[in-house]
Amino acid sequence: MRIRCLIIDDKPLAIDLLADYIRKVPFLELIATTTNPVEGLSIVREQQIGLVFLDIQMPELTGLEFIKIAGKQCSVILTTAYAKYALDGFEHDVVDYLLKPVAFDRFYRAAIKALKLLENDSETLPEEKRISLIEEHTPTAYLFIKTEHRIQKVNLSDILFVEGLQNYITLHTTEGRILSLQPLKKIEEQLPSKEFVRVHKSYIVSLRHIGTIERGRISIGDNIVPVGDNYRERFYQLIDNN
Repeated sequence: MRIRCLIIDDKPLAIDLLADYIRKVPFLELIATTTNPVEGLSIVREQQIGLVFLDIQMPELTGLEFIKIAGKQCSVILTTAYAKYALDGFEHDVVDYLLKPVAFDRFYRAAIKALKLLENDSETLPEEKRISLIEEHTPTAYLFIKTEHRIQKVNLSDILFVEGLQNYITLHTTEGRILSLQPLKKIEEQLPSKEFVRVHKSYIVSLRHIGTIERGRISIGDNIVPVGDNYRERFYQLIDNN
């Protein structure tokens, strides 16, 4: 199950932090962000959002007012710098309450809590609705990659790992290498996080093609990919959960 997420916060830096955290969690999918809670209500309705990371203190509409209007359309994790609002939040049946600045381990625990709650809720849905949810969250099995002279279709199952080279990326595939003019972050957003994981500032690897992992080095075929210090904990968490 992948949870479609929306971030609503009037501080762009807070949005950037949460967006980065969401991309690191395999079962979360960032659909949209906004600094405008009124716009957020429309996004929830139109984009079938499952989970909203919601700031409390915002102009025009507070987080608690947003919850009252949205009703049961989505689950909510509140984010705020003020602990005094925690009780009000839980009275509105929010999933969790994150105090800023939010640490990743605390964020991850809240995400796990949301996953368990939404999985339990989905079990009570009619069969046809459960099937539609599964189909909706099934990732596309291929990408179209723009190279210098053409657009090439690449099957996800063929990608061994992706290497970032400044503004270029190199896709190492079972069929050879493909060079594309785009930042590594852009391709990371397109790849399903359940199958591909960022292990270094310059590398994304396919979990299915990993051969061995030894002393912070991943072997994929004849290639060795390093695991960066900033990505090590998250990577080993994924390995342990598989």
